[in-house]
Amino acid sequence: MQSGSLFIISAPSGTGKTTILKKIVAAMDNVAFSVSHTTRAPRPVEQDGIDYFFIDKDNFARMQQQGLFLEWAEVHGNLYGTSSYAIQEATEQGRDLLLDIDVQGARQVKNKLGHTGVFVFIAPPSLEELARRLVGRSTESEDVITTRLKNAREEMKSLNQYDYVIVNDTVTEAVEVLKSIIIAERSRKRRSLSGVPLKLIS
Repeated sequence: MQSGSLFIISAPSGTGKTTILKKIVAAMDNVAFSVSHTTRAPRPVEQDGIDYFFIDKDNFARMQQQGLFLEWAEVHGNLYGTSSYAIQEATEQGRDLLLDIDVQGARQVKNKLGHTGVFVFIAPPSLEELARRLVGRSTESEDVITTRLKNAREEMKSLNQYDYVIVNDTVTEAVEVLKSIIIAERSRKRRSLSGVPLKLIS
């Protein structure tokens, strides 16, 4: 079976990336979400094994020392990592995999995989709009929001490292753009709209 593609998706916190990715997985065949490991505490709506694998710092360090992460990074004081085995298993089954990782992790993946992955950055319409969205979530303190906005400004400087940039003005439009990117990449790898390999030569 022809292998699936890796879509490395980065965005400043509060841009709406998680919402977009969930809608993509629900709307498209043969697309899966890569569940990362993290040491941060789950938010009220998050579930272990679905949104993240929530582990403590000791277990994270053990996995890191054993070389089990394709990439890992410290973000806002918490650790995040992507399992190499989970990536390999999903793509070998012919599924396209969405990797939700920050710009630090994206650099690590690019250094390891080169042009194997498809790198997509989701940007807010403006930093002012991003601030409004972060305040509207009511999940972080004022100090945390200030830190996230500062980090967002730095992350936006990495736009040129990505193959595609999507501005999340509205979720509906951003989802359609990302769907188009996935479909285009499937066509480039001689795969159908649903991700199944094309059989054009008997």
